[in-house]
Amino acid sequence: MTTDHSPVEDFMARAIMLAQQAVGSVSPNPPVGAVVVKDGRIVGEGHTQPPGRAHAEIMALAAAGDDARGAELYVTLEPCATDGRTGPCTTAIVAASIQRVHIAALDPNPLMDGRGVHALERSGVSVFVRESNDDALALIDAFTKHVTTGTPFVVAKFAVSLDGKIATRSGDSKWISSAPARTYAHALRAGADAVMVGIGTALADDPQLTVRDAPLNGEQPVRVVVDTHARLPINAAMLSERGTTIVASAGAAPERVQALEAAGAVVVDTGTGDAVDLMKLLIALGSRDITSVLVEGGSGLLGSLFDAALVDKVVGIVAPVIIGGAEAPGPVGGRGAQTMPDTLRLTRVTHAEIGGDIVFVGYPEALKPPPRTRRTKGN
Repeated sequence: MTTDHSPVEDFMARAIMLAQQAVGSVSPNPPVGAVVVKDGRIVGEGHTQPPGRAHAEIMALAAAGDDARGAELYVTLEPCATDGRTGPCTTAIVAASIQRVHIAALDPNPLMDGRGVHALERSGVSVFVRESNDDALALIDAFTKHVTTGTPFVVAKFAVSLDGKIATRSGDSKWISSAPARTYAHALRAGADAVMVGIGTALADDPQLTVRDAPLNGEQPVRVVVDTHARLPINAAMLSERGTTIVASAGAAPERVQALEAAGAVVVDTGTGDAVDLMKLLIALGSRDITSVLVEGGSGLLGSLFDAALVDKVVGIVAPVIIGGAEAPGPVGGRGAQTMPDTLRLTRVTHAEIGGDIVFVGYPEALKPPPRTRRTKGN
């Protein structure tokens, strides 16, 4: 396995591309890509395998074989230095006689605290930590949130018309976005551990909440319905799908809970009251090793999440159509902002055209901590 000579940025870009192939199949571990380079040629590469199997570095070193001696390793995340199900990657790197390691992002786990870098340096390996690689950091968004807070990374996704509507005044919403944009939305599902909707959306649309129009690397995502009174019908489409459906309730009638459990649902009670405690729900999901949640509506659920500052990332698909109508609904309900200075602005916004629609991706301002990076010896 060889390629023509490429600059440092291209080797790391290749590692990031490899890591993206692991998204959706390795949770709760982070997706990582690794490339072994010798004399300007890639001699080995790999990405994280499902939990309990080899990490990216091990895959790349195995592919490189003897060519790893004296080579450089490009890896999207700091190699682990602790014993787990697969052993420390730093030990394997040193044993392979890698000369230098380039790291795109440090391990955000507070328990690690640079131990991978220190272990390599103590063994004489030169290490260089690259500064703020946004693509590498985005790969570990969910891992970072989960390992530092115990709760999953929450992505709010919605598709709207050019005038900001999600349906006509009659409730018809199929389809606002284009077929390519819907395929993109299914790819988002494939990369998430769970897909969440409110009970209004579940009752109105009877969605399957499964990945159908995009490649699926691992299992179908867990389906989550925020359903205060456990009203989800026992013949709901999602309950007939393979995988897990979680119904989040708040003091629902015991007979409704029992009926849903008999139909195969897992009912999580977040406490008595007239609404699901969303923070308690996220804690419960995090305790089940769910590191990422894609929230697809409705407007009440999205509004409550935004009001509570529980959204970590926003994906908005804008279609070039005008729906009109004062009674046509918008994507985000809740209390909302009182004045323009109170509005929630997104940072690190990117956009792309997909099938004639424009997809905007951004992070709510002030909710994302700055990346923890540092330079170490090496240049």
